[in-house]
Amino acid sequence: MSIYIFYNFVIYCVINAFTPGPGNILAMNTVLSHGVKKGRPLFLGIFLGYYVVQLSCAILMYALNTTLPGLMEILKYIGAAYILWLTFHIVISKPSQSQDQVNVSLMKGFVLQLVNVKIYLFGISALTVYVVQYYQSLPMFIIFELLIATFGTVATLSWIWIGNAIQKFYIQHYRLINIVLGLTLLECVYSILKT
Repeated sequence: MSIYIFYNFVIYCVINAFTPGPGNILAMNTVLSHGVKKGRPLFLGIFLGYYVVQLSCAILMYALNTTLPGLMEILKYIGAAYILWLTFHIVISKPSQSQDQVNVSLMKGFVLQLVNVKIYLFGISALTVYVVQYYQSLPMFIIFELLIATFGTVATLSWIWIGNAIQKFYIQHYRLINIVLGLTLLECVYSILKT
């Protein structure tokens, strides 16, 4: 792989990782509603889920290259349904006033990533467009998917930081912000179902 191709791979990763997606939006919404400290288990679940999904993509692309499109079609609809559920809960959520109201678990973040079709498509498309023509070994697929997961983790951390920076503003205008986040997630669902 040439430097030029690798550079394009990196650009593709940055664009995909930093655009709004279910993990980034949930992370920002969580920090806005509950703060960074309460959200840590959820954030860890998002990060772990990202790595598990990308490693799964590497293994599946290597071992089941011909059967993966059928699996992705099923995951597409499961993921869209989950994102719709998440959209509803973000739109109706209010800033947390009590410790008892918080439901931000590691499992919630992890499961979100397991059904997050965007990161599956991200991992699979990056491999098929940039990697497969230069490398065919499982270790190389894994290395590239770990890079993708790292880009995703950095992007989610950025969304967390942005959420933390505007937390006071959010408390005053949470309804409007939640509606905008919900509409952004609806766009994610639309783009998933359109493909």
